[in-house]
Amino acid sequence: MPLIPEEPQIHESAQGPRPTPASGRTAPTPRPVPGPRPAAPPRPGRPGPLRPTPPAQRTPRDVAAAKPEPSAPAAPAAAPAAPQIQLIPASAEGALDAAEEAVDLLLDSGRAPGEVLVITTGEQHPWATHELSFGETSYWAQHDAKDDVFYADASAAGRAGARQVVVVALNGGSDEVAAATLPLALGRAGALLIVCGDPQRINSVLGAGV
Repeated sequence: MPLIPEEPQIHESAQGPRPTPASGRTAPTPRPVPGPRPAAPPRPGRPGPLRPTPPAQRTPRDVAAAKPEPSAPAAPAAAPAAPQIQLIPASAEGALDAAEEAVDLLLDSGRAPGEVLVITTGEQHPWATHELSFGETSYWAQHDAKDDVFYADASAAGRAGARQVVVVALNGGSDEVAAATLPLALGRAGALLIVCGDPQRINSVLGAGV
């Protein structure tokens, strides 16, 4: 019979000598190659490195939106309301008493005394006569203080300032005095003008409009 050649066998000794580690040392184990190291996180209390932020690109629409719109024109201030006018029928002899009663009602309704001015077209009010006896300086100082009701005759009414309520007592005087006093009193009244006198005389002086 023919002989089948045997496959050559390689003995361990034929593989060549294996490297032996140095005495007392073991062979090092290969380590993986480290990749790029991440940046270290910032320490507490210490901000990390600041990076400049690129400016934002503004489109024409953004520029148009950034422009301030013109403000609307301010509305005109409303004109102050005209004062109300109240007529209290009274004779020339009783006009001053009617004015005193009107002042009492005003104060009882809550009006402050300093809001009331009383003007007489005839004889002065007794309070004005008494206060003028101490001199005009003291008299007008009380007017400026606006602490109490102030009484003045028609000749001094032009110097008196405006008050919320003006009471006119047509207790005498000429029609010319009344015609000059009533429009002046209306201009001094802020909220209410009270006229105490003869209605026919008032209408003849100022007309039915009052």
